[in-house]
Amino acid sequence: MTRNNNKESILVIKLGALGDFLQALGPMAAIRKHHKDAAITLLTTAPFQELAEKCGYFDQIWIDEKPGRFDIPRWLKLRKGLNERNFTRIYDLQNNDRTCFYFKLLKSKNKPEWVGVAKGASHRNTSPMRIAGHAFDGHVQTLALADIQGVEIDRLEWMKEDITGFSLHKPYVLLIPGSAPNRPEKRWPAEKYGHLAQEISSLGYQPVVLGTESEKDSAAQILQLCPKALDLTGQTSLFQIAQLARGAASAIGNDTGPMHLIAATDCPCVVLFSKHSNPVRHAPRGKQVQIIQKENLPDLNPEDVLEKFFLGNDGKK
Repeated sequence: MTRNNNKESILVIKLGALGDFLQALGPMAAIRKHHKDAAITLLTTAPFQELAEKCGYFDQIWIDEKPGRFDIPRWLKLRKGLNERNFTRIYDLQNNDRTCFYFKLLKSKNKPEWVGVAKGASHRNTSPMRIAGHAFDGHVQTLALADIQGVEIDRLEWMKEDITGFSLHKPYVLLIPGSAPNRPEKRWPAEKYGHLAQEISSLGYQPVVLGTESEKDSAAQILQLCPKALDLTGQTSLFQIAQLARGAASAIGNDTGPMHLIAATDCPCVVLFSKHSNPVRHAPRGKQVQIIQKENLPDLNPEDVLEKFFLGNDGKK
């Protein structure tokens, strides 16, 4: 999608990770609405290129190669791109040390407006409340400095993909037993998910296990305890997960990126947190999100999760 006769050239920066990127889609949509006639470029990383292209909020996607400390050629390439594209305003939705350094790469002459936390920014958010709560709320605060109001969670209605090839039987419940590979402490044990799947199945729901190839072992443990569960690990795209969420009776999962996606579709969700993550700052956002936090997730019983599940499904048992 190309817009002609643009008077403004806008850059939005959001590099990752998945949950954070999904939380930033609403702010991105608000920026698009505020600058409806502008040419808007997104600077992001390769894993989020497809999301960025299909959401419809950007005219161009620029992939950040995230040069290492001593990768001088790539740093020079990035500096050249930031200065030669003639941006009139830059929205930093990443707001970390790396992107604050990007601000320093801009030449002093004709420097674009910068909305973010970088020292010297034209619209700088210095409020301690920006990081006291949820990242989405921080974006709302920062964009307000640029007169952008009405920021909402993106409901991901544009994320659509065929799921007719899956052996689904309604009503079904999505189970997300994984997490980032380097954060095993955020996982409820697969055995517990298996017992939960047994209970859900006995109530007439089809348990559907989602995850990447790395969650295959967890899925196998769940299916050993509940053979009626459907294993879709390694078989679904992010767009198919969104489509599955729209038809699901509920979703139950750990504090992980796909739960942010599922929650945004307004699927009823139960999200499990350990002491290693703060739901005040990191919980998925949606209209029907319930949180269970246990200091050590292995101590959480399936019965406690079922209670929340019933509350999210009109008290049906």
